[in-house]
Amino acid sequence: MGAMAATTTGAFPAITASAATIDVPGIGNFDVPDNFAPQVQQFNQAVKDFQANPGAAIQQLGANPSPGANGFQLPELFPQHQQPSAPAQIALQAAQSKVGAQYSWGATGPYSFDCSGLVQWAYKQAGVELPRTSFEQSNVGAPVAFEDLQPGDIVVTNGGGHVGMYAGDGKLLNAVQTGTPVSYTNLRPNMVVTARRISA
Repeated sequence: MGAMAATTTGAFPAITASAATIDVPGIGNFDVPDNFAPQVQQFNQAVKDFQANPGAAIQQLGANPSPGANGFQLPELFPQHQQPSAPAQIALQAAQSKVGAQYSWGATGPYSFDCSGLVQWAYKQAGVELPRTSFEQSNVGAPVAFEDLQPGDIVVTNGGGHVGMYAGDGKLLNAVQTGTPVSYTNLRPNMVVTARRISA
């Protein structure tokens, strides 16, 4: 077999020869796309000013503590996306660890669950105490529209009689019913009675 030519996947933009270089003392140099050159120059100059006269730089920072003081702000190289709250992430991971556990009506874990028992147990692992039933859980946290669901949000279905946790990609992680273990099921907008976001 002949030698294979290197290819690029297109996952990252190519850095041009005229790329700007961020110099981070004690760490190294990093090339970024040249369209960030003005911000990079500001950053590098701020570092040099600090190295030359730390006292004056700290005093100036104390006088201008707000972000972007004097027009300086670090470049935003990557877009920011809203992330699920920490409790929701922890709770979802806890629930995911129970995939395959048996459904048992009235069970609250840790080895078998009913629907609201799984949600309550998962959030308890994140330090959040939720009420016991799906009807009670339908009133906790803040309401969320279907199109704004994030992993870890509580989703109430079946007229209020069933609850699970949104797992992303249109999937609900839930203790389904007798004979069906904790698993992922498809979630459609017309199934949702309410969705709730727990932030703390």
